[in-house]
Amino acid sequence: MATGIKDKVAVLGMGCSKFGERWESGAEELMVEAYIEALQDAGIETDQIEAAWFSTHVDEQSVGKGGTPLSTTLRLPNIPVTRVENFCASGSDAFRGAVYAVAAGACDIALALGVEKLKDTGYGGLPAGSRGTLQPQIGFNGSAPGNFAQLASAYRAKHGVNKDDLKRAMAHVSVKSHANGSINPKAHLRKKITEDQAINAPIIAEPLGLFDCCGVSDGAAAAIVTTPEIARSLGKSDLVTVKALQLSLSNGLEASHNSWDGSYFHTARIAAKKAYEEAGVTKPRERISMMEVHDCFSITELVTMEDLFISPEGGAVTDVMDGFYDADGGVPCQIDGGLKCFGHPIGASGLRMLYEMYLQLQGRAGERQLSDPKLGLTHNLGGAPFSNVCSVCIVGAEGA
Repeated sequence: MATGIKDKVAVLGMGCSKFGERWESGAEELMVEAYIEALQDAGIETDQIEAAWFSTHVDEQSVGKGGTPLSTTLRLPNIPVTRVENFCASGSDAFRGAVYAVAAGACDIALALGVEKLKDTGYGGLPAGSRGTLQPQIGFNGSAPGNFAQLASAYRAKHGVNKDDLKRAMAHVSVKSHANGSINPKAHLRKKITEDQAINAPIIAEPLGLFDCCGVSDGAAAAIVTTPEIARSLGKSDLVTVKALQLSLSNGLEASHNSWDGSYFHTARIAAKKAYEEAGVTKPRERISMMEVHDCFSITELVTMEDLFISPEGGAVTDVMDGFYDADGGVPCQIDGGLKCFGHPIGASGLRMLYEMYLQLQGRAGERQLSDPKLGLTHNLGGAPFSNVCSVCIVGAEGA
C-alpha cells in the first residue's frame, strides 16, 4: 500500500527572478535568472541534474512548445525534460513531477522550473482563448473577475454575510498582502494601501474592486530536489523536506448539476484533506506555521481559508478581520505579498509560493522572516470556480 512521500524528498536549492514588467528581459533571461540562483543555492553543477519538468501556460506568448526551450536555454546535459501545463497550477505540477521522480528512485537530482512572459501581450488581464466549438460546453465563458465575483456572491448568500462586512474583509486581505509585499525586493507591486483605498477603488466586477484583483506580470521560479541522504552528502543541514503534495481536478460535478452551491472550491477541500493525511497533520490551524495561497482575487484567499480547514465554515471573515492571517497573526498568509503583489506569471506562481516557504524555513527571508516556522503550506489553484485544478503542498523542517 502506498505510504506517500513524507520526508522522502528534500529541497536542495531554489531560485526566483524579480517579478514585474520585465520589458528588458525575454522568457529565457527570466529562466536563467531563477535557475542560476537555484543552482548556486544547491551547490551543484548542471551536469548533476538528471531530469527536469518545465511549466509554462501560454506557450505562444512565452517560449514555444515542448521541453526544448528549457533544455537549450540552460544547456542541460541531454536529459529528459517534460513540459507541464495545468492551468494556473502548472508550476506546482512541475514541482510534483520532479518530487515524484526523486521519491520513486528514478533519478537522484531533478529540476522544476516555471516561467511566463505576459506583459508583452499588451493585454491587461490573462490572455483569453478564442471561442471555438467546445468552449461553451466546458464552461470558460466570461472574464476571470466575473467568474470569481460570483464566488463572492455565493459565499455571502450561503453564510448570510453583510455586503459591507465582506467588502471590508476583502479589503483587509489586500491591505495585509500589500504591507507584506512592500518589503519584498522581488515583488512587482511594493506600495502599501489603506482599507479606504481598497473599498473605494473602481469596481472591476461587483463586488471586486481594483485592489481585489491580482495583476499580470513576468517572472520565473525554480526548485532543485533530491533525497535527504544525498542532500546531507553534499554538505546540507537543516533540510527542508516535502511532507505532502496532492493534486485534485474537477470532474465536472460543479458545472453539471446544482449539488455545488458555488461558495467554495470542491477540489481544494479534497486536496487539503489528502495532503494533511499524507503529512500526518490532524489540526492544521495549530500545526501550519504559514501559508502561500492562490490569491488571484481577495475573495479567493478568504474562501480558501475555509477550504484548507484553517478557518471554520463561515468563519473566515471573522478570522481575517481579527488579523489571524496577518504577518503577526496565528497563521501568516502571503508573507511575501502573494499574487496580489507579485502578479501572476502563470507557469511560475506555484514555484514562487514554494520559494517563500523555503526561505522562511531556512531563516533567510530577511525583513519578512517569521519566528521559528515549522510547516509551510502552498495552495495553487487553476481554472475557474466551476471547473478547476488545485494543488496543496506542505513543506517543513525534517522531522517536523
